Amino acid sequence: MVNRREFIKKSTLACSAAMLGTLLPDDYHIIDIHQHTDYAGRSHENLIRHQRTMGVSQTILLPAGTPSFGSSTHQGKSNGLQVNASGNDVCMKLAMDHPGEIYFGANEVPDIEDADKEIEKYLKKGAKVIGELKFGVRADSGDMFRIYRLAQEYDVPVLLHWQYQMYTYGYEDFYKILEKFPKVNFIGHAQSWWANIDKQHTDQSVLYPKGKVTAGGITDRLLSDYPNMYADMSAGSGLNALTRDEEHAKGFLKRHQDKLLYGSDCNDSEGKGQACSGIQTIDKIKELSDPAIVRKVFFENSKKLFKI
Repeated sequence: MVNRREFIKKSTLACSAAMLGTLLPDDYHIIDIHQHTDYAGRSHENLIRHQRTMGVSQTILLPAGTPSFGSSTHQGKSNGLQVNASGNDVCMKLAMDHPGEIYFGANEVPDIEDADKEIEKYLKKGAKVIGELKFGVRADSGDMFRIYRLAQEYDVPVLLHWQYQMYTYGYEDFYKILEKFPKVNFIGHAQSWWANIDKQHTDQSVLYPKGKVTAGGITDRLLSDYPNMYADMSAGSGLNALTRDEEHAKGFLKRHQDKLLYGSDCNDSEGKGQACSGIQTIDKIKELSDPAIVRKVFFENSKKLFKI
């Protein structure tokens, strides 16, 4: 027998699939690994509606750290992940209110006192990931190393926001961290991560490059060479990587099909149309890949990595 909660959930997902113009099999899922609570003022109700409209069955919420006013948050400019996202308690509470549908991560500003203890507090409560680490610090700093060691101890991935001269410095040397922490799974995200799929990308100040892509950029090599490197396909930067050169994108999806993770990271409330990068990314992945790859990117890779 199916209880009332499960019936409503399955009915909602079926309606969402119909809205997308796709009839999905019963065991089809989309896991969204990148969303935020109170994102640009969006209500929790609108967040849930957004996810269900897109056809997402499970969502991971990435919290912000404690508001602070040092260099790592650009004197407060980057508090709330620069989008007014709320913190650990809010994400955990929403996950507890929607068991099996919503999960939560753990986060803290890396260079404030007891940052590692704050993150560990939520790892003990079941956080699935550390991040989104979106701070003005070097990826190879001692504060970040303490966080990586926590990830290794609790066997959870770390999600990093890479943005030139703004967040997570030292991308060109990140391979050294992958080698230093081979048991930690890292997830790359954001502008500089996706710009560097292109071997010809030399001007790092260009965050949303256009035009043809030459395979073999830093990001491409990290995914190929390191088993502990994964990619979060969310936001405008991930969508741009799919649309700027679709022939390259087809090969990229095929080449890294076991390393790619669907995420939305969009702040609209509708879950459809041109304002929603999340649904555009879903549609583009389906357009450029065969069903087996789509299933890996939407569900199987994340289920395995996050132990959902």
